[in-house]
Amino acid sequence: MTALVRPPRLAPGARVAVVAPSGPIVEERLQAGLDILRGWDLDPVVTPHVLDRHGELGYLAGSDADRAADLQAAWCDPAVDAVLCARGGYGAQRMVDLLDWDAMRAAGPKVLVGFSDVTTLHQAFATRLGLVTLYGPAAAGADFVKNALAQEHLRATLLAPETVRTLTSRGPALVPGRARGVTLGGCLSLLATDLGTRHARSGARDGLLLIEDVGEQPYRVDRLLTQLLRTGWLDGVRGIVLGSWESCGPYEVLRTVLAERLGGLGVPVVEEFGFGHCEGALTVPFGAAAELDTEEGTLTLDEPALS
Repeated sequence: MTALVRPPRLAPGARVAVVAPSGPIVEERLQAGLDILRGWDLDPVVTPHVLDRHGELGYLAGSDADRAADLQAAWCDPAVDAVLCARGGYGAQRMVDLLDWDAMRAAGPKVLVGFSDVTTLHQAFATRLGLVTLYGPAAAGADFVKNALAQEHLRATLLAPETVRTLTSRGPALVPGRARGVTLGGCLSLLATDLGTRHARSGARDGLLLIEDVGEQPYRVDRLLTQLLRTGWLDGVRGIVLGSWESCGPYEVLRTVLAERLGGLGVPVVEEFGFGHCEGALTVPFGAAAELDTEEGTLTLDEPALS
């Protein structure tokens, strides 16, 4: 696995488009997120269907076709420098196959930011566009609009990425060691459900896998990890970085599952890295070459996430 192309960093005045590829948006949070972006001297624009709601399936932000059209139009607009997802939820899997990847590739590299359900898009942007993407807070997410740490880390990653090349763990190592590889990953349940689809990565070989999830009980996390193990998707992984596991049951039980399922891989595994569904979530790049050191509790990028 080789490192992917790094999109350009943002400069003051950069235009950023906010899209809703998955679940519906709370308008008040959207406005709060836009105010934060304006405070960074960015120029946020909202795509036409961001505040839509599907007429029959209330868990979707409008129709699949409209959500895909918003993302594609924003990405292909030469005036737009970055596309920020307003939230996760559910729905990216339903619209990802509607995107015109040739047109998006022709538009050139730019920044994609999102997490949770957006894992599906992170995988597709890696395999179809060959781009580094940012697994970071949603622009209309509750944590982002309320948490200064999440805001500052995303701001630094977008505007001054050389200042956040090293991420530090909040917890101990499950399996000690050092490893080098290219970062990939996202929400565990989305990685498992993406298996076998045409835009998914074929596996984690030679990679540093960053995973987290929310609302999955320990036996369900066990099932998801076992699925990745049984398919061979984890074969050749170099190291594993664990993020947040909000509402995933008693952590001492979950930790046993993580250690039992991942410890046999014979690679370093470190926990509580502070990305995902948690307060003050860090922004982590996927597709970047990095070194994991469990003794120091660090993940250090070879280069800034953005060029």
